[in-house]
Formats: sequence, C-alpha cells, structure tokens
Amino acid sequence: MTIRLKDETEKQLIASIRRFFREEMEEEYGDLKARLVLDFCIKEIAPSVYNQAVADAQAFVQAKLEDLEATCWKPELAYWVKRR
Repeated sequence: MTIRLKDETEKQLIASIRRFFREEMEEEYGDLKARLVLDFCIKEIAPSVYNQAVADAQAFVQAKLEDLEATCWKPELAYWVKRR
C-alpha cells in the first residue's frame, strides 16, 4: 500500500519540515530536501504508525464488542413483569 497525500497536505508538511530544520536544527532546507525527508518518513516511519493505529482501533472495537451484550441487551417479555 502506498500512502498518497493530498497536494495541499504535502505542501503544508514540506513547509513544516523546512521550519523544523530552520528553527530546531539551525539548518536551511529547500523544498527538494524537505520532500526527500517527507518521502523517507512516509516510506519508513508511516507504516509503523499506521499499523499501530490499526491495532489500537481493533483493540478498541474488540473491547466494545465484548461489552456489547451488557451494554445493549434488553430483557424480553418484560411488560407483565413490571406490572406485578
């Protein structure tokens, strides 16, 4: 799977990378170097973050499904029981 960013998102990320290197590392990066850093992050780092997010979402949904009966179960034929 290849991660494809929207053009506007990519532009914002490149600007953010340039700013990071300028302000935090005191280095001036042009768009080409910033794009290379972004490409590296997308290819090397993003899959690990994505996989962890999927695992977290799966664990969240699984926990909710395990509690589904307690959360959503309603007694049947309870009308007459309440009237007694």
